[in-house]
Amino acid sequence: MANENTFQRFTGRTALITGAASGIGRAVVLRLASEGASVLALDINAEGLAATVDQANELVGSTDKVRSRVTDIGQRSECFLAVDAAIDEFGHLDVVGNVAGILRTNHTVDVTEAEYRTMFAVNADAYFFTCQAAIPHLLRTGGNIVNVASNAGLMGGAYQAAYCMTKGAVVQLTRSLAIEFIKTKLRVNAIAPGGTITNITNTVTFPEDADWELIMRANVPRPFADPEHIAAMFAFVASDEGANVHGAILSSDAGLTAG
Repeated sequence: MANENTFQRFTGRTALITGAASGIGRAVVLRLASEGASVLALDINAEGLAATVDQANELVGSTDKVRSRVTDIGQRSECFLAVDAAIDEFGHLDVVGNVAGILRTNHTVDVTEAEYRTMFAVNADAYFFTCQAAIPHLLRTGGNIVNVASNAGLMGGAYQAAYCMTKGAVVQLTRSLAIEFIKTKLRVNAIAPGGTITNITNTVTFPEDADWELIMRANVPRPFADPEHIAAMFAFVASDEGANVHGAILSSDAGLTAG
C-alpha cells in the first residue's frame, strides 16, 4: 500500500515516533510526514532509521520534515532525552507514537530472565516513560498519544506469555492515562494490530516441539495487514478527525478478536 493521500491533517504539527526503523513505525513516520507533520523518528537500529529518513525525504521532497535520533528507549533516561530532543528540534510536541516492540517466543518455563526483562523494557517500560516525559508538553498543545498494543494484549497466545503480558500492560496504560487526563484536552488511545507484515512476523520462531494447532488460534483466514493499514488508522486517531476518540483500544486484526 503506497503512502499516497491528499490529506494534510498534520501541517504545523510535530510528532515523536518510536520503532521508526522498520515496519509499523516506519509506515507511521512516512504517513505523518506525507500529511505535513515534522517528525522525530527514534530507533536503536541506525541503518534502518537512516533508510526511513531517506524514504521520508524522497516522499515529501524535503530534508527538514523528518529528523532522527538513535536511542535505546528501554532506558528511562533515553526516553526523557528523546522528548527533550523533539522539543529542541521543533519547539513543541503534538503527537507521541509508541510503536517500538520486540517478540520472543518460548515455552514459559524456558523463558530466560534476560528475555523477560528485555521485552518489558522495550514493550512496556519505554511506553510508560515516554508518556511520562511527553505529557507535560502534550498538555500544553492539546496533543495526543497513540500506543501500539496488539491482539496479544487482548487474548492469550501460546508460547508468548511474557509478550502478552507486555501488550496487556500497554492496553491498561492507555486506559489509565485516558481516565487520569479526561478533564484535559490530551487524548490517549491504542491500536491493537493482529498479524501484520513486519520484521517481527517475518523472523519470529517457535520452539521446535511447539503445538501449531495452539499457535494457529491467533490467525484468521484473511491476509495479514500491511504496516500502512495500521499507519492509516494511526493518522486518523491522531488527527482532529479523531477528536472524539479517547481511551479506545482499536483493533485492526481482520476479525481475530471478534469472537
